Amino acid sequence: MKALLLSNSTNFGQSYMQHAKTAIAGFLGEIKEVLFIPYAGVTVTYDQYAETVQNALGEFGIKVISIHTYDDPKEAVGNAKAIAVGGGNTFRLVQQLQEKGLIDEIKNKVVQNTPYIGWSAGSNVAGPTLCTTNDMPIVQPTSFDCINLVPYQINPHYSEATIPNHGGESRKARLMEYITLSKKDVVCLPEASWLAIEDGKTTYHGDGNMKVYRHPNQVLDFESTEANSYFN
Repeated sequence: MKALLLSNSTNFGQSYMQHAKTAIAGFLGEIKEVLFIPYAGVTVTYDQYAETVQNALGEFGIKVISIHTYDDPKEAVGNAKAIAVGGGNTFRLVQQLQEKGLIDEIKNKVVQNTPYIGWSAGSNVAGPTLCTTNDMPIVQPTSFDCINLVPYQINPHYSEATIPNHGGESRKARLMEYITLSKKDVVCLPEASWLAIEDGKTTYHGDGNMKVYRHPNQVLDFESTEANSYFN
């Protein structure tokens, strides 16, 4: 399996994918055509979303073709040379993937070594479920089940920042609730970080530390150079 799972698409003060597009191009290698899945986009049209991704990757000679332009999305996945799943609302993304029967189609394709790229919601759905998304449930999928490419949950955009004098729960509090009931590990990706998976090996890339929440109440803190020991 070959996958690139990014926390985010835009950093403050940077253009779209500026921090990661070189890594994406290197990950794809000689592959110059990507099937883009924009279903997480809600306040942007699919055409606009695909154009944004194309503008970011076009300088590397990569052609981005959105799945919504095909009459048969299953056939599009079956013929894809690489698959990219964009960010947005994870509930909407999962609802559309389930409705169109694409969960197993994508998994089977990626297991056969078709490269998979996800960011934000697109990384969320690479895990077993969407339960550790940061998004609001604006629609109701059939279930929380996702593509399950990796055995751990993912929490993108991870931050421990809190608002002064605000009484709402922190990200840590919410993730602690999750691991208490699920007993599953949650890999937390801060901004401008990603996981690269290839040939059975996973590597973490990013300036910030990677956190892993583990039952019953552990928070494992990995320096960037040490994070790979968690996976391999």
